[in-house]
Amino acid sequence: MNDRTKAHLSVLFANLIFGANFSVVKFVTPRIIAPFGLNVVRALVSIALFWLLWLFSKPERKIDREDIMRFIICGVTGVTINQLLFIKGLSITYSTHASLLMLCTPIMITISSLLLLKERPSFIRLLGLALGIGGAMILILSREASGKGEHVILGDVLVIINATSYSLYFILVKPLLAKYSAVQVIRWVFTFGGLLILPFGWTQFMAAPWGTFTLSDWSALAFISIGATFLAYLLNTYGLLHLKASATGAYMYLQPFFVAIIAWLFLDEPFGWSKLVAAGLIFLGVWLVNRRN
Repeated sequence: MNDRTKAHLSVLFANLIFGANFSVVKFVTPRIIAPFGLNVVRALVSIALFWLLWLFSKPERKIDREDIMRFIICGVTGVTINQLLFIKGLSITYSTHASLLMLCTPIMITISSLLLLKERPSFIRLLGLALGIGGAMILILSREASGKGEHVILGDVLVIINATSYSLYFILVKPLLAKYSAVQVIRWVFTFGGLLILPFGWTQFMAAPWGTFTLSDWSALAFISIGATFLAYLLNTYGLLHLKASATGAYMYLQPFFVAIIAWLFLDEPFGWSKLVAAGLIFLGVWLVNRRN
């Protein structure tokens, strides 16, 4: 198996984890811990794991002084803004809304690549983007609405800002990945970005009723902080090493499909023909976006 194939599989698995994360986050917050407090858990656990991984890594290149600011900006866009606004937005809107709006990320990545990296998407790639969006919209619109909330619009806006920030991160981090190891880059990005989360969420973190958490609660926190943060970021970073930023971001089209599959398996939601058609369009769209000219 070559590096490119491994990169595609890594990004695919990362987005499967991200898709499951939508439901798990809704299970945890705000029921047992407030959104920003949950972000503190994610930040502290991930920073600890990335530095633990460093103990078993090969000697690394010293970071050049001129790259420090780019590391900090990547931490702000890829971790601080991304995580704070995603969790907060998801906690007050619908999972289906959030999964649809997150599709802004590959669109923004393609636009950013065109402007910043001078990538020129072909007609086939643009067609793939259109098919992916169409499939995702069919999938999401086929799901039943679960009521109305007064803060849904605010939640949607926060998710859009989060998606835009994450797309900028994909572009900004590429030069660092070309110069330093993937583990080194993601460790410092998470260190800078995670530490900036603490002032926003420390009060909510301390207010959580930790003594009342059940095994299910602890398992959900472990999945969010280890699986959907530490592991998923590593997998996405590996993908960025061998794929274009626009190709990596295009896999986000699969997230609504994964959300539907998980709901079908664990929540007994139906999986009809509309979802099968949507899944086909999504996979075709991702294939077209990633195929070579």
